[in-house]
Amino acid sequence: MSFIIYPAIDMRGGKCVRLLQGDYGKETVYGDSPFDMAKSFAESGAEWIHMVDLDGARDGKRVNDTYVIKAARELNASVQIGGGIRSESDIAHYLENGVSRVIIGSIAISNPEFAEEMVRKYPGKIAIGIDAKNGYVATHGWLSTSEVKAVDLGKRFAHAGAETFIFTDIATDGMLSGPNLEAVALMAAETGKNVIASGGVSSLEDLAALKELETSGVGGAIVGKALYEGRFTVKEALEAVKKPC
Repeated sequence: MSFIIYPAIDMRGGKCVRLLQGDYGKETVYGDSPFDMAKSFAESGAEWIHMVDLDGARDGKRVNDTYVIKAARELNASVQIGGGIRSESDIAHYLENGVSRVIIGSIAISNPEFAEEMVRKYPGKIAIGIDAKNGYVATHGWLSTSEVKAVDLGKRFAHAGAETFIFTDIATDGMLSGPNLEAVALMAAETGKNVIASGGVSSLEDLAALKELETSGVGGAIVGKALYEGRFTVKEALEAVKKPC
């Protein structure tokens, strides 16, 4: 398994944006076209593109799905999508239209039995998104914090058959402060599955540090603000993780 870079496109109102620590009141717009952004990432060599429907995450329904499907159908890259996925029809809508992986997050807390059923029904196509705040799972666009420990949720879904987890430490997301290596490594160790790190990557050194956890089960990193702020390019990120640790 090779360490994968997932350039991130967060969509709100049809634009590419970034939120600071998930705060909808602290938004920066980085582009007017999610598809054009995805195309530029794919042309730079990205094998996967991570897309998030922020409107959907907040409203509980698909909002920006047209951009996701266009990218999945037209680009030479795999696409994974999260945000606003609350039903099997949402999951099927994306998978039937070329999306490679669907991320479910809030519903894993609000309706875990349903989420487990989807993991079993669509093997390898469902990633469990676990967004943690002080070790506990945050839901609904990070507007609420549950009483469920992140590692406990991870273990439950690993047992149910989930093969991929996307772990976000809200405290680091959008802060360019470095990823929470300890928390990411713990999630990989506890689940024994492929964990994609999200949040805090600010430098090529951060990516190198995450790649060192590859043997522990950390299989990739989602990179957003660092790309938009020009800290490094997709090509540079891909080169950084190709180098032997």
